[in-house]
Amino acid sequence: MFRNQTVLVTGGTGMIGRELVDLLLDEGAIVHIADLKEPQNMSNRIIFHNTDLRSFSACLNLCDGMNYVFNLVGIKCSPRVAIYEPANIIGPMLQFNTNMLEAAMQKNVKWYLYTSTVGVYQPAEVLREDDVWDTQPSKNDWYGGWAKRMGELQCHAYQKQYGDGKCSIVRPANVYGSYDNFDLDSAMVIPSLIRKAFANGVLEVWGDGSAIRDFVHARDVAMGMIFAVKNKITKPINLGSGDEISIKRIAQIIANKADVKIKWDITKPKGDPRRVFDMSRAASYGFFPEISIEDGISETIEWYLSNVELANTDKDVFKNLKESKL
Repeated sequence: MFRNQTVLVTGGTGMIGRELVDLLLDEGAIVHIADLKEPQNMSNRIIFHNTDLRSFSACLNLCDGMNYVFNLVGIKCSPRVAIYEPANIIGPMLQFNTNMLEAAMQKNVKWYLYTSTVGVYQPAEVLREDDVWDTQPSKNDWYGGWAKRMGELQCHAYQKQYGDGKCSIVRPANVYGSYDNFDLDSAMVIPSLIRKAFANGVLEVWGDGSAIRDFVHARDVAMGMIFAVKNKITKPINLGSGDEISIKRIAQIIANKADVKIKWDITKPKGDPRRVFDMSRAASYGFFPEISIEDGISETIEWYLSNVELANTDKDVFKNLKESKL
């Protein structure tokens, strides 16, 4: 399907983007990446565009001649960013969503994939795709959740106006993997805990570890994205593991790998008590994730210890980490 096809991946230097680019190259695609971050250690077969997607004219130029567009661009909505920098989340993300979809439709691409998020959901025992529009996002994901919902609504609008449309919408769970962001100011759960464990000699964890999440490896998400486009799925689909994994279990896996003790800080917020995906819709189409949480964390730690310069950490941490662990 993708052989000799021109494919644009926005946010292609991120952790999901890198996995997706590798899979597309394996399928013989001519891959273009649009990002503000210059790619490192990526195949010389890709064509890189240093582009600010807040510019509609830039997005039009990017989509010109593209057969497929995978829109992965977004802003990491860590607890700290959500609390202190909400304007830095919602404004740019609304611009990314609108510009890329409109440009792709004007340039008549064959198919467009929009990457949403677990943050669109209101807390519930199980997160099902069709429940989203009867609820509101969690207050912990308020700004990012609404921004991503608006992107989904734009896809729905095109489908309604032009028939079945040519958009797939995927909602990844809590994603982790190689090339994640390990900066403590904005890192998500797994990369934040990995850095703390290996850089500090003790693993400090917010809350009591009771919160339940659905963690999925970036490669499983990338495979799910390709699956959605190949099968022309227009209904939103969850991309998670479907497994109930506590923060305590994650912390224990990482602490064991780093050989450190865990220090729980129960004065800090622990987030929503439970968020687990219903994966029955993806399964009904024939998609199933493959990477276990233990194997995925081991792979992520191995990458982190071998690539600390790329992990958004400070120079002293690089030096101390290399001397003590490598």
